[in-house]
Amino acid sequence: MRILLTGCNGFVGGAVAADALSRGWQVVGLGRQPAPAHPVTSYVRHDLSAPLPRDAVPGQIDAVVHAAALASPWAPPRAFVAANVDGTKHVARWAADHGAPPLVHVSSTSVLYRDADQTGLTEDAPVPPDDEQINVYSRTKSIAERVVAHYPGPLVVVRPRAVFGAGDTVLLPRIIAAARRGVLPVLEPADGPPVVVDLAVVQTVAHYIIEAIERQVTGLFHLTNAEPVELYPLLTDILDRLGLDVRLQRVPVGLARTLAGTAELFSATLMGWAEPPLTRFGVSALSQSRTFDVSRTLATLGPPAVSVAEGVEAVVAAHG
Repeated sequence: MRILLTGCNGFVGGAVAADALSRGWQVVGLGRQPAPAHPVTSYVRHDLSAPLPRDAVPGQIDAVVHAAALASPWAPPRAFVAANVDGTKHVARWAADHGAPPLVHVSSTSVLYRDADQTGLTEDAPVPPDDEQINVYSRTKSIAERVVAHYPGPLVVVRPRAVFGAGDTVLLPRIIAAARRGVLPVLEPADGPPVVVDLAVVQTVAHYIIEAIERQVTGLFHLTNAEPVELYPLLTDILDRLGLDVRLQRVPVGLARTLAGTAELFSATLMGWAEPPLTRFGVSALSQSRTFDVSRTLATLGPPAVSVAEGVEAVVAAHG
């Protein structure tokens, strides 16, 4: 099996490459950096905001995994469009012009998010319209799903949820950075229900992506570790094990949302889109429960490859 893997230098892409190589597959990595950040069989340097030349990837490709994306809670909108929409169009067009091999498109559960608690979401849950998407990232990922829906070959769309593990650059590092400043905001009511969330260890996500190719399945799948956890006990456990003396500061959600909105406006108008210390997406992630029904994934692709506990151990080892 020889696959083309876009975004091979990223967090999820690196794990996908490792899983594929462990099975004896060949991995043609594609990324913007001069050289690959993770082991691959061969490497193509290209920025997917521009069309992929027809002869960019020599030889037969048996499947394409499109993991390249701008995965961040904050960036200029044009950057999200170039990476997540234009990049997807260019990959799908190239693959269609090269025999339409199976395509695995890595999307995000954020396309379903609303400003409310959401539990037991299935793949059949309605996607909010573009003007109701929770942020620009989720909006561009939703548009990208509509782009690949027209792909003429076998198609798998996976939506990982809150991917973490050693090497994560998006999720836990932001929380750890805030904790190193001495205070962790708690956006959970003192007398209310706990914030419960689903997570996905990066190796579990990678395993499911490669299994989808191996098992020749098609369709839409949510990817989690199928073990929802209470968010704040998990975070405090990780921070305690990292030896961080953190003061928990309970903050009213309304106040946090107002401060985040002000910080976003200041960033967009005066700071050149530098990421603010708190975004409205971050407020949502820290204050609202989100869990997913992954019955379809478990029945079709099997159990998670790595447990949440193992993922936490890897994070502690990486940051300790």
